[in-house]
Amino acid sequence: MPSSTALAPVADRVAALTERLPFLRTPADPRYDALRQPWHCAHDQHPAAIAEPASAEDVRLLVDAARQLGMRLAPQGTGHGALPLAQHRLDDVVLVRTGGLDAVIVDPSAHRVRVGSGVRWGAVVAATAPHGLAALHGSSPTVGVAGYCLGGGIGWYARALGTAANSVTALEVVTADGQLRRVDHDHDPELFWALRGGGGGLGIVTALELRLEPIADVVAGMLWWPIERTEEVLRTWLAVTRDAPDALTTSFRVMRFPALPELPDAVRGRQLVVIDGAALTDDTTAEALLAPLRALAPELDTWRRVPAATLPELHMDPIDPTPAAGHSTLLGQLDDAAVAALVAAVGPDADSALLFAELRQLGGALSRAADGAGVLARLDGDYALLLLGIAPDEAAVRRVRDEAERIIGSMTPWATGGEYLNFAEGPVETRRAYPAEAWDRLLRIRSAHDPQRMFVANHDFR
Repeated sequence: MPSSTALAPVADRVAALTERLPFLRTPADPRYDALRQPWHCAHDQHPAAIAEPASAEDVRLLVDAARQLGMRLAPQGTGHGALPLAQHRLDDVVLVRTGGLDAVIVDPSAHRVRVGSGVRWGAVVAATAPHGLAALHGSSPTVGVAGYCLGGGIGWYARALGTAANSVTALEVVTADGQLRRVDHDHDPELFWALRGGGGGLGIVTALELRLEPIADVVAGMLWWPIERTEEVLRTWLAVTRDAPDALTTSFRVMRFPALPELPDAVRGRQLVVIDGAALTDDTTAEALLAPLRALAPELDTWRRVPAATLPELHMDPIDPTPAAGHSTLLGQLDDAAVAALVAAVGPDADSALLFAELRQLGGALSRAADGAGVLARLDGDYALLLLGIAPDEAAVRRVRDEAERIIGSMTPWATGGEYLNFAEGPVETRRAYPAEAWDRLLRIRSAHDPQRMFVANHDFR
């Protein structure tokens, strides 16, 4: 990348890029405004230009040209995790929207699927389910595979099978030198290690190859109660999760649904306590695991054996682009004082602006480093706390964030001190997502592969 003193004005560099690359969109292009909006639309993105590559070769040409002209690049699939990108200056950045890299190729005999970096989880589930196979997908069909896997990936199979990042068997990535590389355990193993959980910013991934699991059906569903039952449900759920086998992955949420006409009658304007999840086990074992919760007489109980392909719809995540803000942290074991603190903050007597406060069950395979794992080998914690509120304007963003930060502060006695970047809804101290040795190794690999910091990751790596 040229030195800063040798750089032409950004407008001139963008014009030069546009001459070389027909898939580049500038602010004068009619498509620019639509393309710059991420799924997580609480903040506007105003990059210098936007690229819409349709192939790995397009990406390679883009990286080559950007390096020569001194432009930075920020890859983005769907923009579900776009809020942290707002901390970065984007006036000399080309936002690379990868939606055109959308191929999904299943190899059922090898239990593998190859996906372009613009693919969303719904397409993968639809392609693999007819073969009785499942990827370690997330809780929403609209989340992009690439960003999810590069940041870790915790879905309904996580406690049994680990993170999605460690189900990645190979990646195709264009690095800062303009080379398209296929990396795996035997080819560029250091880069392969760093990409699996390293949060992006090491290049532009064009495709991923994922291991598939022989899962055709699973016991899954949700239970819910009025919000007035928060404390007793939380205590019972914590007792269940403390002794649960790895086969069970669940979440506990306190949800406050707005009175919007597009919401189903069953939840519109209501405040509920919801437990959902999945159990990779037989029906009898699942019944025994759920029995303490069912003894609390839930208003709704949908747990049963279902096709695995239905799991991405289970969590009721919004499908359409949504303006939101929030905060998250990792917690250890929660005692009576922790229950009291959380119930006071988000329970029936709280004046809360949050859409939901969620505890995601960790442990199991997430707590153990698998052989050959990437940089995010394990998560140190028993629960992830995720707080999120609808935030259609800056005042709402501040209100939600202030509340979320207060709640996180009240849970400090039980926090591990770690972070999980895929749940981070704003700037965090990125090094807290990794053990010290892994962090130092990750920084060395980043410096070796992108010494000029051409690639902009959502989270800052310094």
